[in-house]
Amino acid sequence: MTFAPETSVLLLIDFQARLMPAIANADAAIANARRLAAAAKLLDVPVRATEQNPAGLGHGVDEVMQFAEATLSKRYFDATCEREWASFLPVGRPHIVVAGCEAHVCVLQSVLGMLDKGLKVRLVRDAVGSRRAEDREAALQRAERHGAELVTTEMVIFEWLKTCDHPRFRDALALVK
Repeated sequence: MTFAPETSVLLLIDFQARLMPAIANADAAIANARRLAAAAKLLDVPVRATEQNPAGLGHGVDEVMQFAEATLSKRYFDATCEREWASFLPVGRPHIVVAGCEAHVCVLQSVLGMLDKGLKVRLVRDAVGSRRAEDREAALQRAERHGAELVTTEMVIFEWLKTCDHPRFRDALALVK
């Protein structure tokens, strides 16, 4: 099953400035999250973000957060446990594309929470990070076992476009080159 832009939301989990220096391959995760967010804006896909304990970890990195239309400040690792979660995502968009950090903590727990709530989740493997590679890989495997689809940034962008005849095709193509 493919995701359409009309039914999708992009969720950027905890791309926080103080956390990113400790994340393995953080630059790649940030760059891919930025590509996803820019494509989402081009294709009218809502962009949401979370920040874990921003008083302690600071706010998200600007190059990603500039695209977020709403940000959920959270204390739970699983964003779906927050009281505000029920009104955080747009109604009628059950397909959640997820990028974020750390893959084995907040990303994984939020993905599992969304799956439990009946949402369809695509976890963008080249736009998630952890401090240690083995934690990231274990999180990806566990998320997939529980029903999340593992995808890449380019897979998402081209799936949202559906055709080279899309009026925003050239703009979106520029994001992946």
